[in-house]
Amino acid sequence: MKSGFVAILGRPNVGKSTLLNSIIGTKVSITSARPNTTRFGVKGVLHRDDAQAVFVDTPGLHRPRSALGGRLNDTAMGSLRDVDVVVAVLDATGPVGPGDRMVLASAVTALSGPDATGGLLVVVNKLDRARSEQVIVRLTEAEQAVEALRDGRAESVVESAEYFPVSAVSGQGVDALVEAVVALLPDGPAYFPPEMVSDLPEAVAVAELVREQLLVRAREELPHSIACVVTEWEWPRIRCEILVERESQKGIVIGVGGEVLKEVGTAVRAQLPEGAFIELFVRVDPRWQQRPEALDRLGY
Repeated sequence: MKSGFVAILGRPNVGKSTLLNSIIGTKVSITSARPNTTRFGVKGVLHRDDAQAVFVDTPGLHRPRSALGGRLNDTAMGSLRDVDVVVAVLDATGPVGPGDRMVLASAVTALSGPDATGGLLVVVNKLDRARSEQVIVRLTEAEQAVEALRDGRAESVVESAEYFPVSAVSGQGVDALVEAVVALLPDGPAYFPPEMVSDLPEAVAVAELVREQLLVRAREELPHSIACVVTEWEWPRIRCEILVERESQKGIVIGVGGEVLKEVGTAVRAQLPEGAFIELFVRVDPRWQQRPEALDRLGY
């Protein structure tokens, strides 16, 4: 039996959460077209007869503009501690840039420590959207970027790095990636029971579903200003509070006649066990993204 932890690392919007969901075979992490959708280190557990791989979805590494952004970067970097494999995800539709090189450097550094034994797998994602010549160029750029990180400590990591073209949406290439992950895992026991596919508490998972639906409907200025937290849980009744930073944003989230909240509530209930009743409330919490005590309260 093999087992271990696998960090999924990358810039915002490269498809990390979609890849995790594809690997696990069910929805573990919320997704959207908005950057920095993932705010927690969400674990997804892959169970096989011969292995258990615990994948950690991470917030996208970026240049932070708020205290929240700094915390998200800290969460992503913290996920690299004591992992057996790092899956670094790049976007096939765009060139390998400074942000991608930062991701690769962070992965190589984490895997080059004195006690590190893990391996690096570089994923070029979005085959469903990229032209074949783009994918070839991106794989070459990725290999060159990793090769540029070669030094005495990183020699073995760079030398053993593997590269995978993948579509997290269609599943193309995902099976080969999973086989490579399992091959790198050490021998060990299962860490989670077979029925468990995520470690995200139910209340947090529901709050994330609410935020996901709001992101679908939010205007450009709103996504980063929205936070959701479940404040009451007396099944089947769930009360979820939606935080925004300005009074003007409150009206946008509620919608005319409460239309947006109704749509969000309906979409979230459809993903919960039958009989669930969810109440949504919107509250203004000025500059919550910049206030450490607010971030602590929200669990970021």
